[in-house]
Amino acid sequence: MASTNQNQAGEPATDGRADYDYQGDEVERPDMVDDLEGIVDGDVRFDEYSRELYATDASAYEVLPIGVVFPTSTEDVSAVVSYCAEREIPVLPRGGGTSLAGQAVNEAVVLDFSRFMNGIVDVDPEGRRARARAGITLGELNRTLEPHGLKFAPDPSTADRSALGGAIGNNTTGAHSLKYGKTDAYVEEVEAVLSDGSVHTFGEIEIEELRERADPDGDLVERIHAEVVRIIDEEGDAVEEAYPSIKRNVSGYNLDVLIEEARGKGATEEGTVNLARLLVGSEGTLAIVTEAEVSLEPIPETKALGLLTYHSLLDAMEDVGAILEHDPAAVEVLDGVLLELARDLEEFKDVVGILPDETDTFLLVEFYADGDEERRESVETLLADRVGDVAFDGLSAFDPDEQKAFWKMRKASTPILLSRTTDEKHIAFIEDIAIPPEHLPEYTADFQQVFEDHDTFGSFYAHAGPGCMHVRPLVNTKTTEGVETMVSISDAATDLAVKYGGSVSGEHGDGRARTQWNKKLYGERLWEVFRDLKTAFDPDWLLNPGSVCGDFDMSENLRHDPDYEFEAGFEPRLNWENENGFQGMAELCHGCGGCRTSQEGAGGVMCPTYRASREEITSTRGRANMLRQAMSGDLPEEQFASEFMQEVMELCIGCKGCARDCPSEVDMAKLKVELTHEHHERHGVDLRSRVFANIDALSDLGSATAPVSNWLQRLPGSGILTEKTLGIARERSLPEFHAETLTEWFEERGPRVSEEDADRKALLFPDAFTDHNSPDAGKAAIRVLEAAGVHVKIPDGVTGSGRPAYSKGMIEKARTQADRNVTALAHYVNDGWDVVVVEPSDAVMFQLDYLDLLSGDAVERLAQNTYGVMEYVDRFRLDEGMAFADVGESLTYHGHCHQKAIKKEHHAVGVLRRAGYEVDPLDSGCCGMAGSFGYEAEHYSMSQAIGSVLFDQIDSSDGERVVAPGSSCRSQIGDEYDEKPPHPVRKLADALA
Repeated sequence: MASTNQNQAGEPATDGRADYDYQGDEVERPDMVDDLEGIVDGDVRFDEYSRELYATDASAYEVLPIGVVFPTSTEDVSAVVSYCAEREIPVLPRGGGTSLAGQAVNEAVVLDFSRFMNGIVDVDPEGRRARARAGITLGELNRTLEPHGLKFAPDPSTADRSALGGAIGNNTTGAHSLKYGKTDAYVEEVEAVLSDGSVHTFGEIEIEELRERADPDGDLVERIHAEVVRIIDEEGDAVEEAYPSIKRNVSGYNLDVLIEEARGKGATEEGTVNLARLLVGSEGTLAIVTEAEVSLEPIPETKALGLLTYHSLLDAMEDVGAILEHDPAAVEVLDGVLLELARDLEEFKDVVGILPDETDTFLLVEFYADGDEERRESVETLLADRVGDVAFDGLSAFDPDEQKAFWKMRKASTPILLSRTTDEKHIAFIEDIAIPPEHLPEYTADFQQVFEDHDTFGSFYAHAGPGCMHVRPLVNTKTTEGVETMVSISDAATDLAVKYGGSVSGEHGDGRARTQWNKKLYGERLWEVFRDLKTAFDPDWLLNPGSVCGDFDMSENLRHDPDYEFEAGFEPRLNWENENGFQGMAELCHGCGGCRTSQEGAGGVMCPTYRASREEITSTRGRANMLRQAMSGDLPEEQFASEFMQEVMELCIGCKGCARDCPSEVDMAKLKVELTHEHHERHGVDLRSRVFANIDALSDLGSATAPVSNWLQRLPGSGILTEKTLGIARERSLPEFHAETLTEWFEERGPRVSEEDADRKALLFPDAFTDHNSPDAGKAAIRVLEAAGVHVKIPDGVTGSGRPAYSKGMIEKARTQADRNVTALAHYVNDGWDVVVVEPSDAVMFQLDYLDLLSGDAVERLAQNTYGVMEYVDRFRLDEGMAFADVGESLTYHGHCHQKAIKKEHHAVGVLRRAGYEVDPLDSGCCGMAGSFGYEAEHYSMSQAIGSVLFDQIDSSDGERVVAPGSSCRSQIGDEYDEKPPHPVRKLADALA
């Protein structure tokens, strides 16, 4: 089965993804670049910006790499490693960059597998095997396997952006390790590039054959075999004695699995060992895995959740042992610290609201079952047994959407904790100590005492069932005292791991955070065994040097250390209500990579430009890193206002997807507005930006001169002229103007429901597009509102919403427009009027963005009383008094990304369904037009690539007709299908009897 992203030969895909023309600045080490470009088919980037992009992962660490190579094949990887081996240059393999211990950053040549080497090679459903390249994400792997009823079992919370190679490097597991264990149980064979550039396949081998191949004086592979034989013969007892007897241990090398396999047949009969599993958990320090064959598990028939609530964390820990007797697939904990933060996040406050008010901690217990009766019985038995003993209440979740909501909050726990914009952060450095679950109560109490001794606190969450709770202390590494506290807590935590027979890493690996503690965990003898094994595989220590058994010091190379300084370089113009203001938001991204979900099947809103290009710099994480590094001195002075930074920010399309899908709520769209405004202040505003920012005035002119204005747009050569003069893509069809605007039509027609007879009073705001280009949608909105008994009026004295100017970074113009509208509408709102807007982006401008431009009671009341038209109908159930005809039509609904950002896209779906339509709501992101973005010639290909994801979803839908509330969306879809879809309010009006 071929990958959708890569052909069988491993060449880069040509599947319509945007060919982002990356142009870095000054290239470091030009001779090395020329050499590598001559021997690989992939991209080679050693410029300063690329290096900064790969200086961080999802950990607290930052190390500038030598350069970055994007290989297309194992041959590319071999060529790079051979070249570097000859020159003693370190090499670091990397997938999604989601590592929490810092093992994906190093002073090395980084090999990014995620861009090209991300395909499926083969699937064998009968044998329950799959072969895939290292850069494929676990989410994409499982979406490919799902039609066969199979899955790759380890399920980390970052599956949609974690690569298979990274899972092997970390020995990844997940929430269901009680049932499935770790990655090492599923790796059957790997293709790997060794430290000298040679390629070797590791898999199951008879120990007798291993002995025959072993030669301590032979070639590299023979020396590797010799060291493995020595460990089996001489170190087996030491390994069995030192390694903890727990399910969750990924510290050090996988010697316990090696010895267990070697001794599996008994002392008198030698069996086999799987050397592929020795590479699992080695963090790229032994060899670089390029391809792997993995075994698979059947997807459970059905699932159910039981939720047990407790008054304290210790109460919950006391209950874990009894819960495990019910044979659950997962037992996860979320404590009060995390729940309190989640309550303040738009994404999760509704989920937290389901829990009883007095909940301090809850356990999420999942069961797998073969049918509905079995799953219900499992949960009901659990609740009957545990509620009233230690747990004070219990809930059940059988609905898949409800289960998904709780799991989403659990999987977002790490970024939720890192949603603080203060200097103190819940950073990762001891977050995955694992101990036998029977010791959880006393271990947790001891850990709380460690926090008290260090005058801080932390959150306890995640995998209570197997005894691998994630513990996140709150520390400030920007101070010397904070760094000292971090090291001291880590030392004490390691002592607790040893005390209770546990491991310093049960999931996230050693890396920079924990390598130094492996000696204390395993003892001096095994520490030297680790180093001997490393030397056998990598004699010059060039593969990710320092990790597992190297010289990493957890207090060095911190992203935010005592020498860190942040200087914005300008005075922010918007309101920043979060702690630390603009700086806090600029530093908020911690690198989890949630914006790197590139697969169509992943759904969600974030991040459309990354999905289209698979370039790190087009992700929210990439932009956030560039911005922070520009303002902290990692990049040359004043880079935040450079043309390159402007290019980086221009490719943020302002969809606000990160404000919704990023669990930490990094608001890149708002940051972009600030940066663009400052760029204008320093370099001036270009003509095209001025044109788009003043689209309201141009629309007035277009309607006043229609139909002549429309004829001019259709003249031969007009598209070429527009592209050459304004940079508007010639391929685009421009909106047509109506000679009679909505406002003029309504002035002549007047309201049909008097104010005295009305149930509600609504001001229909005449946004520019509805007024001049799509008055039919406005007329439909008026008919619908009046059918519900609403007195409708189009207000005088208003101007454009300010959205076009705001999106172009022209803050003062947008502020002036906002102030004028607030002044014009405030007395109406005070008098009980609602404000209704047809165009979603203009509605969200009132509801959200005005609060960034203005302060005071008037703007807050206006924001609270403004509604999108379908939201208005749904919120007040205005349709309940309407009579509808038998429409008998099915619709495909694409919601606007701004509505999705503030969770208001669902209203139209509910209303249309109650009107009699069958509606298929797409789990879609931005359409790619994004206001003016898709009209701009240099962004046309990116716009189309983003749109292709939506087009595929539309083609897969069973709806007879597409509906979309956004004017940009309707233009993008119309250009693709030669017919513009209607606004959903038009279909609602059509359904009126």
